[in-house]
Amino acid sequence: MLDTVAQSPDIDVLMNDIGRKARAASRPLAFASTESKNKALNAMADAILARKDHILAENAKDLKDVEGTDMLASFVDRLTLNDKRVAEMADGIRAVAALADPVGEVIAAWDRPNGLKIERVRTPLGVIGVIFESRPNVTADAGALCLKAGNAVILRCGSDSRRSSQAIHDCLVEGLKAAGLPEHAIQLVPVSDRAAVGAMLRGLEGNIDVIVPRGGKSLVGRVQTEARVPVFAHLEGLCHIYIDASADLDMAKAIVVNAKMRRTGICGAAETLLVDKKVASTHLKPLLDGLAAAGCEIRGSADVLKLAPGLKAATEEDWTTEYLAAIISVALVDGISGAIGHIGKYSSNHTEAVIAEDPAVVERFFTEIDSAILLHNASTQFADGGEFGMGAEIGIATGKMHARGPVGVEQLTSFKYRVRGTGQIRP
Repeated sequence: MLDTVAQSPDIDVLMNDIGRKARAASRPLAFASTESKNKALNAMADAILARKDHILAENAKDLKDVEGTDMLASFVDRLTLNDKRVAEMADGIRAVAALADPVGEVIAAWDRPNGLKIERVRTPLGVIGVIFESRPNVTADAGALCLKAGNAVILRCGSDSRRSSQAIHDCLVEGLKAAGLPEHAIQLVPVSDRAAVGAMLRGLEGNIDVIVPRGGKSLVGRVQTEARVPVFAHLEGLCHIYIDASADLDMAKAIVVNAKMRRTGICGAAETLLVDKKVASTHLKPLLDGLAAAGCEIRGSADVLKLAPGLKAATEEDWTTEYLAAIISVALVDGISGAIGHIGKYSSNHTEAVIAEDPAVVERFFTEIDSAILLHNASTQFADGGEFGMGAEIGIATGKMHARGPVGVEQLTSFKYRVRGTGQIRP
């Protein structure tokens, strides 16, 4: 099907048809019972496990296509599936099924002096467009989350992951059919032509309500620049860790290595380490030694180089670079005030961590830094919807809209007001 439809002479015709089908599917989906949605989700998870060998075989073909190219190791890591990651996909879908259904939840209620009773109630957003690169697992995560929140979703994967994504999408459609839900509730764009992205950004004749991009800086930048519908996105993850003078050194060492090296290619990986000057003589070397032992390249500021002269010098560009690799930039700062200043200047407002035992330092960090996710004495790699108990995430948003941080089922809803009266008229 991919090859046949890919030859369509008119991408707009194809995409607008997909949009109309998604809108039509979104209407019954908005009122679907929790039981039917959960039945579909569990059937999807079953299908993914049953078709694991096929999914991995298709993924091997995708990986074969990028062999010998200049793709970064982080890109290949995100593209790669294995037994563990397939099992995690299925587990993630089941976790979404286990979540409370947000649709219809009364999130606020109050009575007016005139007797009117007002409720604010969660409702689906409608149709979500998800554009992603190299992450076939997004097919499962986005499909599951959108379904649970009562939304239809249009998925557009990168050409690099098209076989893997198609194999996973087939499992999702099987789950929808098993529960008697519209099969067009989760659609995968069957073409790799980039014109399909442009069509989605234009809104498919009003049939897309929100766009969520998952990919590199160029993709996200294009979406944010060209989209005519609201966007939930982060441009990049310039994540910082600040080691305060009050920090427990052993804890700091373990957290820093994990935050940088557990998976270097994810948006929650730490890219800059800030150390309080007061403890540079005692804390800096052990921290650097831990990173070096883990295979991390270290780029230091001028004052760091004075204490560790063998390091590569950090440039201004380093403070604004999301490495997505085993590289970290390190600077000394004047306590919490210096850390707040550095983060305020260079952060992408994604995720920052403070390692400290002084409650006043932690309070300032949490109050004065305006990033979507702030952590105390924990790794930045916890910046993940699954780790937040959301089952999975469709992405991480750093804007100021209602969806900020990991975007889970609640963030994929809007709300309406229900007002009950007994005959009131306005004077």
